Amino acid sequence: MRKNLFVFSLLLLIAVFASAQNKITVSGTVTDQAGESIIGASVHVDGQNTLGAITDIDGNFQIAGVPSDATLVITYIGMKTQEVAVNGRNSFKIVMQEDSKLIDEVVVVGYGTAKKRDLTGSIVTVGGEDIARKPATNPLASIQGKVAGVQVVNTGRAGQDPEIRIRGTNSINGYTPLYVVDGLFTDNINYLNSADIESMEILKDPSSLAIFGVRGANGVIIITTKRAKEGKTQVNINASVGWKAIYDRVELTNAAQFRELYNEQRIEQGVDPYDYTNWGGDTDWQDEMFRTGFLTNNSISITGSTDKSKFYLGLGYVMEEGSIDTEKLNKFTVNLNSEYEVTDFLRFGFQVNGVRAKYPDAKGVGSALKAAPIAPTHDAESGLLHTMPDFQRAQVWNPLIDTELRGAHNKSENYRLTGNIWGEIDILKNLTFRATFSLDYGSSQSRSYSPLVYVYNPDLEGGPGAERLVDRESINQSKSNSMAAQSDYVLTYTNQFGDHGLTLTAGLTTNYNSSSSLSGGRDQMAGYGIEIGNDVDKWWISSISDSSTASNGGSQWESFTMSYLFRALYNYKNRYLFNASFRRDGSSKFYTTGNTWDNFYSFGAGWVMSEEKFMQNQNVIDYLKLKGSWGLLGSQNAGSNYPAYANIVSSGSAVFGDNIISGLGPDKLISEDLGWEHNYSWEVGFDMNLFNNRLAISPVFYNKSTRDMLATIPGISGTKPGVQNIGEIRNRGFELTASWNDRIGEDWTYGISANLTTIDNKVLSLATKDYAIISGPSRTEEGYPIAYFYGYKVAGVYQNENDIRFSPINTLATVAPGDLKFADINGDGKITTDDRTMIGNPTPDFTYGFNVNVGWKNVYLSVDMMGVYGNEIYRNWDNSTFAQFNYRIERLGRWHGEGTSNWEPILDPSRAINYEDSEYFLEDGSFFRIRNIEVGYNFDTRLLSRIKLQSLRVYANVQNPKTWSRSSGYTPEVGGGSTSFGIDSGGYPMPTVYTLGFNLSF
Repeated sequence: MRKNLFVFSLLLLIAVFASAQNKITVSGTVTDQAGESIIGASVHVDGQNTLGAITDIDGNFQIAGVPSDATLVITYIGMKTQEVAVNGRNSFKIVMQEDSKLIDEVVVVGYGTAKKRDLTGSIVTVGGEDIARKPATNPLASIQGKVAGVQVVNTGRAGQDPEIRIRGTNSINGYTPLYVVDGLFTDNINYLNSADIESMEILKDPSSLAIFGVRGANGVIIITTKRAKEGKTQVNINASVGWKAIYDRVELTNAAQFRELYNEQRIEQGVDPYDYTNWGGDTDWQDEMFRTGFLTNNSISITGSTDKSKFYLGLGYVMEEGSIDTEKLNKFTVNLNSEYEVTDFLRFGFQVNGVRAKYPDAKGVGSALKAAPIAPTHDAESGLLHTMPDFQRAQVWNPLIDTELRGAHNKSENYRLTGNIWGEIDILKNLTFRATFSLDYGSSQSRSYSPLVYVYNPDLEGGPGAERLVDRESINQSKSNSMAAQSDYVLTYTNQFGDHGLTLTAGLTTNYNSSSSLSGGRDQMAGYGIEIGNDVDKWWISSISDSSTASNGGSQWESFTMSYLFRALYNYKNRYLFNASFRRDGSSKFYTTGNTWDNFYSFGAGWVMSEEKFMQNQNVIDYLKLKGSWGLLGSQNAGSNYPAYANIVSSGSAVFGDNIISGLGPDKLISEDLGWEHNYSWEVGFDMNLFNNRLAISPVFYNKSTRDMLATIPGISGTKPGVQNIGEIRNRGFELTASWNDRIGEDWTYGISANLTTIDNKVLSLATKDYAIISGPSRTEEGYPIAYFYGYKVAGVYQNENDIRFSPINTLATVAPGDLKFADINGDGKITTDDRTMIGNPTPDFTYGFNVNVGWKNVYLSVDMMGVYGNEIYRNWDNSTFAQFNYRIERLGRWHGEGTSNWEPILDPSRAINYEDSEYFLEDGSFFRIRNIEVGYNFDTRLLSRIKLQSLRVYANVQNPKTWSRSSGYTPEVGGGSTSFGIDSGGYPMPTVYTLGFNLSF
């Protein structure tokens, strides 16, 4: 036994000694290709992150206790990661190579791809991972604050699309960019699952947009969905669950405060005090309306390949409850694509995206802002919803009617299928032909039931009891179909002639669009016909037999576009760049005026200055490219599917004998030379990387001018309006994108990025100098920003009769103390309509975004922030003279005697002067928001490999945790149309969203 123990101890000692002999001390230097020492490079033993070192000021490192058969891993920001086998050596000289991916990144452009360094414009790429990690049902919502020049207005409503404006509002006829999904032109991407997106390219400059011709004026967003990749079969699972809540509420008066203000108001109006006998409630209607909503987002994808074929299949399911009870979104998605290589020169493939969506029965929140807090929610004895006080009963119903009695009463199903089949052949070594046939088909149907509504009314003449608010129940149905068919035939030639690089693209493309819709409805008196109620199976028009109440409607349109295109990308020594694009578009929309065809083109040039010899003897600037481009873009948007065709409508009548014959005529007069809108655009800027590519800066100045806008001009003295090409709108500004990425020691990494965009919008001309497009408080006219707010400037509140006597005479109304005092803008000593002026601008002075990423070993933290500055919001949700609403909390500071307020007017809705469009209803639209906070953990791949997994990430995310704003509404994000936006009519609150999730691959 002792002998065995001795032998074992001896063997163990020999093993330890041998192990010690196999561990050595290694040292060396790390330099770049120019021989310059790299300071701060990380050198560690593969698989042992704690065994390593950081290079010093001379690029030197030393590590003790390194196994002689180990592998060293060398990393540095902006350089390619290197692995060096030790093989028993003690000394190393490591030369790191620049990571060319930073500057040779391949991006998707129109009808092909290109190296980013060869382009002369502004193209921003957002990776699919950045999009998929955010809890958003529409992928576009996730890019808010991330891209310079792109303003995203999100909404808190489940399933509603965000509003996108690229470099401002370019026309009075629209601002929506073109979306290109796998080559297919479309107007939205709400049918895509975020997890199926590989990348998103945002094109903003003329050199990249001209290839899209008539569709490029408002910018282009190119989405590439995920495709099969070479390698073994791989399965990816993404799942998250979460909840959302409304924390930013509109501050309104409670019951006691309401009684105080309403009593005072009735005194000011000279009427008797209100009898509150039956109105002893203290209801917070916002609390009653809002709920905690739950959501889940799940997807699974399978990809695999053989020597000849590749496939990808992605399935997704999204469920999101709205912040208002009964709102719920359900969406199922599928993404399928396959590629097959017949020979080394012939390839085929197909791609399909499909969705089945049930959108929520959306409800508004306006009634919760207007309802008096003194009304109870229900009658305790009968259980019926309570009616509202008589001073608002006819205009404002109990807000819970929408959720408890009418909630989920609109049943809709939406289907959409998009995809393409393609073939590609290498005609010659450098010449490729590709033909793609794409289809986008959508079908939606809905049916809704409006029930009889009974509420408890304590004021009925016969005594308290049930009151029926509507006498008829109704059913409505609708159905619509849309189709887009597109074909692309593209030749691409790529070659390198010594120092000359050339890529030529030429093609022919066609695009057909059509849409049709039908709708109908019937209603019946209470007690007649079959009982419908909440039986969903009876929510069909045929359930109501009374055809005399039938109503119907419908619409249809179609259009066709054919185009020829050409693009040239040239570089000399990867140093001097030239881009040119040309597109000739023909559209059926202008066939009748003879302007079917038009030409669009662009030119761009760049100089990669960092490739010059005089830039080689410095180590600060790693990459510097000067760039600029000019182009002519187009638009056929006119607010009508047939802008060059008049509608035939009733037009008076004539008497022939004893007969009266109705006349017909065109509703407008079309200009004989009506044609396309034209957008003249240019930009200049540069891209620069410094300090071993740790710092990247890209400033750009842009100028866009839209001319020949299609507009309807009112006729003179009762004549028909005319449609003409008139006016010019200019948008110009400055964009700046900057980022810094670095490492601290072995375990810490961090990155900071920011972007800033200024917007200067101005209408340079319209039909005439005095012509204006007016929509409520919004006005568009020559010399001002588009859709600016027009009204009276407020100089204060009249405090007493002397104040009125010594102020400019108000000719608009007879004013009294407590009324708003308007400024005399033209200085004529009177307040007239001529004193109206620009009081606000809904277009911000600038937008900005920040992102901070910190990593420690396998843990990471990411924070996104964004903001808007310099715009105004017009508050419209509390402006009423026809009914008494609840009061904003600011009305507690109203004028109720001399010196009590110089901003909030008297409580008296009969004083019409206080309801004129004025600065009183304007609010600062600037805000700063923490958009997203995410913390996550990536499991060690060595551990995962033991259980046959490739990767696993778990994370927690908080979206919209905090917003700083001066607006009184639910959110400072207020969208709208082209000639009327930034008007807050109550809107929908922006919830804070909490999610927990994981990403798994095996």
